[in-house]
Amino acid sequence: MASPQVSSVDLFEGVLRMADDALILSHRMTEWASWAPQLEEDMALANIALDLLGQARLLLTYAAELEGAGRDEDALAFLRPEREFRCVLLVEQPTVHHFDRLIAVLLTFSAWWVPMLQSLTRSSDVRLAEIAAKSVKEARYHLEHAAAWTNRLGDGTAYSRARMQQAVDEIWPLAGDVFEADEITERLVCAGVLPDPEAIRPAWDAAIDQVLAEATLVRPARGFRPGTGRRGVHSEHLGYLLAEMQSVHRMHPGAQW
Repeated sequence: MASPQVSSVDLFEGVLRMADDALILSHRMTEWASWAPQLEEDMALANIALDLLGQARLLLTYAAELEGAGRDEDALAFLRPEREFRCVLLVEQPTVHHFDRLIAVLLTFSAWWVPMLQSLTRSSDVRLAEIAAKSVKEARYHLEHAAAWTNRLGDGTAYSRARMQQAVDEIWPLAGDVFEADEITERLVCAGVLPDPEAIRPAWDAAIDQVLAEATLVRPARGFRPGTGRRGVHSEHLGYLLAEMQSVHRMHPGAQW
């Protein structure tokens, strides 16, 4: 049930934001099927994608119940237009054929997602706390996996280090979207549903700094760009992603297998 101290409208929006982050990053991970640098990594990325998809399903199911408009998880995933998605710009960036960029996205996202889920296990909303408790173990593995590859590439050859540094530099301006707060965030924080984004930032900073140091990479000096994804304003990449992800469902509405 929704927390009695916050409106179901606000809670729906807050849950949807997290669900969309996991859903869209999951799709980006699935694009690597058969393209990973080795067979073992092919399986690892597929498993991470499935973990994120499972987290998205739990959150979308809860969001659908909160909305109370007759939509289910499939309708929220496959029948919403681009402007109704609330994911951060970071997770919608294309990574196919750029393994270094994929790892940079997974690293920066997971370094936030782990402490976010850890804090959510203490949420005043029981349903969210239960979802977080199940998901945080998976997120820790995702962070460890991204950190291992960042280290392997950054502390590898001169070429792999240059590529990994370039990937971190390229995605860095988008990495701060997860910390942005608006009036909805503030109300959910005051109700004890969500943690204060700024309270999570030190854990993110520590994780990122440790990984980059071990990988002999330099933390970019430039700051973050203001994010627009939480307001439904996305990069051109999300439209193409949704066209692919939603195509079968839209061509065969109501189909069952």
